[in-house]
Amino acid sequence: MSVAMTAAAPQISIRRLWKSYGERVVLENLSLDVHAGEFVSIVGASGCGKTTFFRMLLGEEQPSRGEMLLDGKPWPQEPGADRGVVFQRYSVFPHLTALANTRLFLEVSGAPLLARLFGARRRAADERAMAMLEAVGLADSAGKYPHELSGGMQQRLALAQSLVAQPKILLLDEPFGALDPGIRADMHALMKSLWQRHRFTVFMVTHDIEEGFSLGSRLLVFDRVRNDPQAPQRYGARITYDLPLRTDP
Repeated sequence: MSVAMTAAAPQISIRRLWKSYGERVVLENLSLDVHAGEFVSIVGASGCGKTTFFRMLLGEEQPSRGEMLLDGKPWPQEPGADRGVVFQRYSVFPHLTALANTRLFLEVSGAPLLARLFGARRRAADERAMAMLEAVGLADSAGKYPHELSGGMQQRLALAQSLVAQPKILLLDEPFGALDPGIRADMHALMKSLWQRHRFTVFMVTHDIEEGFSLGSRLLVFDRVRNDPQAPQRYGARITYDLPLRTDP
């Protein structure tokens, strides 16, 4: 990390975090500081708590013990505009065009009751949505529906849909796992470009360790370091490695 980033207060602080479901411990004693603008890749074997941790970042799961802070305040318990999310399967609305998909957040946040904007506000929302579609290379497809787009284009649309809200944090859950290798390489280049341009904080869960090294500025490895054959649910996963990968985007 750069000197400036290290000197600043962390955007995200996690202290002595545990997550259990009844007697089953999933995560144990996680502590972590993440500064604004970091790209954190999360890898580990299946069942080691990556998805649970991701759901906690999203606000869908709460800690059993410990604390999570965002900008020094308790972690928001509901997903909000401060966190954008892209899943492995394309989270776009099939009945809306690419432009309408991208504009939707602006409509819902700007007119919660009707989810529709009119006049100058509608034109401003269209301009902002089109700018984001252009950023992800979909300006020429603004009028197309998701079924008319390739898998890679649909994932680009999901990125535009998330980033139009200008979130502080972008959460990526295996976002490129369903794509062919060539398309995945293009998406990696796009993701790096967007991150370098907008400097949002990224958490990306991936099973592909090479992808984690390639995209991240930091790599977290989740693993279960303790095991009791007589009580396999007693211990959870920890962050066993926290590796800085590069000093600048």
